[in-house]
Amino acid sequence: MKVGNHIPGFNISAKGLSVQRKRMNLIAENIANAENTRTETGDPYKRKFMVVTNKNDQLTPNSNGVGEVLSLRTSSVEHIRGGNNLSSVFSIPKADSNLEVLEDTKEGEMLYMPNHPNADEKGYVQMSNVNIVQEMVEMIAASRSYEANITALNASKEMAKDSLEI
Repeated sequence: MKVGNHIPGFNISAKGLSVQRKRMNLIAENIANAENTRTETGDPYKRKFMVVTNKNDQLTPNSNGVGEVLSLRTSSVEHIRGGNNLSSVFSIPKADSNLEVLEDTKEGEMLYMPNHPNADEKGYVQMSNVNIVQEMVEMIAASRSYEANITALNASKEMAKDSLEI
């Protein structure tokens, strides 16, 4: 008996944990190579980021690069105070999604460092395009998402346990 068919919360949380773990690994790689001015190709290190797309859908990833976009609307504007239309967007990573790692094509900063071994004839060194502050913010967001998936997984486990006690 496959657990995933009976308790979909496990699969959703597991996929979310996997995506966030891979995202944190990429961020850690970016931070580790932030000062790398020469890679195997001779160029400075380029920041890497991950985009999650669905295999079966022709949807463009949302601003976070995550999953399927679902729109929720009210059945009647009278259900909302003031009669406003409600429209929200949530993203859910699907089990059949593709993870794609891309390089940021933005050029890094040029610094004047005439004694650096990678300096050009004018004494400038092209640095990597990694912004440490941005990467730390991304790391915190990925960590929080990971924690949220752990909480959802624990809630699914509790529901499964409680259903067995009935």
